[in-house]
Amino acid sequence: MGTPEELPQTLAPGRIGAAAIAYFALAATAPIAVLIHVVPTSYAAGGGPLVPLGFLAAGAVLILFIAGYAAMGHRAPFGGAMYTYVAKGLGRPGGVGAAWLALTSYQVIQLGLYGLAGAAAAPLLRSWFDVGAQWWMVAAGCWLLVTVCGPVRVEVSSGLIALMVLVEGVVIVGFAAANVIDPAGGEVTVASIRPSEVDMPVLGLLLVVAVLAFAGFETSGAYAEEAIRPRRDPGRSAYLTVVVVAVLLAGASWSLSTAAGPGRIAELARARGPELLFDLAAARLAPWAVTLGRLMLLTGLVAAMLALHHTIARYLFALGRERVLPAGLSRTSPRTWAPRNASLTQSLIAGVALLAAYAIGISEVDLLGRRLIVAGGLGVLVLLIATSLAALLHLNRVPNGEGAWSRFVAPVLATVALGVIGYLALGDVRLLGTPSWIVPAAIGGVALLGVLHALLLRRLHPVIYAGIGQSGVPVVVTPPRLPQQRPHAEPGAHRPERVNR
Repeated sequence: MGTPEELPQTLAPGRIGAAAIAYFALAATAPIAVLIHVVPTSYAAGGGPLVPLGFLAAGAVLILFIAGYAAMGHRAPFGGAMYTYVAKGLGRPGGVGAAWLALTSYQVIQLGLYGLAGAAAAPLLRSWFDVGAQWWMVAAGCWLLVTVCGPVRVEVSSGLIALMVLVEGVVIVGFAAANVIDPAGGEVTVASIRPSEVDMPVLGLLLVVAVLAFAGFETSGAYAEEAIRPRRDPGRSAYLTVVVVAVLLAGASWSLSTAAGPGRIAELARARGPELLFDLAAARLAPWAVTLGRLMLLTGLVAAMLALHHTIARYLFALGRERVLPAGLSRTSPRTWAPRNASLTQSLIAGVALLAAYAIGISEVDLLGRRLIVAGGLGVLVLLIATSLAALLHLNRVPNGEGAWSRFVAPVLATVALGVIGYLALGDVRLLGTPSWIVPAAIGGVALLGVLHALLLRRLHPVIYAGIGQSGVPVVVTPPRLPQQRPHAEPGAHRPERVNR
């Protein structure tokens, strides 16, 4: 493999622009999966008109977050993204803890997507080939596709993901338009957009769900080193992603209420669950359109898997380049300049996890997949809080020309808002369908392991520790100077000798 000095440690610079990065981030959010699996749950809980409004409110909170996030990206345009930002704002141990949490959260979300893909493919295979396929067969095919596409040139992957995201968006807009054109009762009523009363517990739950639905927009920072404008493109793509997702999910979720009727949407959502979107579409569109929607769900899940794979690989690359993890992870392909070793390592980890799930005989992959995605999303939410706080501290501790809005006002508002949402989410995660203590304990445990890892590096490898968050830039560590001690003198040595004459 070569010595650390011989390892190629550079990603392909100037390959993708803000739009291409936004496609990666949009794919990671998987909007069609949110519309099918998350929105019906929110309506079933009694959200009513607050569901689309919740997506708009969550988008506004995340716009505040991006102000500080983009400012940190402008200062540190490195592939480590939030790992680097937290290390600069909250210290090196906090940065490594954030890295561990990011890797674990994205990995858990990706594994949940594999489960949902297995469930999403079942009706398509029955409709087209009259065969039934086990979830693990579909997951294995998706894993193989992601493994092959992982080490290719980043612009090739961005083109493939852009195609899937654009078609996914067209299908969502088409379904929403059909619902609005043919509303329940023949007219769109004010009740579908104006809540009659506000249930505070439900409102808190909807805000939590809405913020979790955006998980993935923050992955834009991982592509900074490959961007045409490294200091600006990731921030711009994050803004674009949040705006598009907020408008798309708010409009599409409102269209479901319009098609079902404001008075019946909760009942239908509880009865039909993930089939709600397809049932309403089947009453208004041709059968081939419904089948296309199911196919776009599957391709949207694959796009999200691939986008998260790229994100995890770049985090591993950044950690390997700084020797926080084995240096071999920073080796890039000499032909594509993609993080080849990190990509293959991520594929190996995902493959082992899928094999373990198959070996223990997991069957309810749909339910388990949703729970894994929620758990990973909560981890991302904690990362957002830590990053917002880190931006607030670092930008004000070391001013560098940023305005008061991006340096202080927006980070303060974002930290408070995300902190409240995080408290609501972790305070009673049972409302999200997961056990009450396992997820918060797992998040805290993973972050603590990362902090202990950093402290161990500080004790055993101080040079590596000093380079945390520096993107592999050589650092000089000066050993502490020991206090100088005067030589011990014999008693009376300061006196002149007496000479007997």
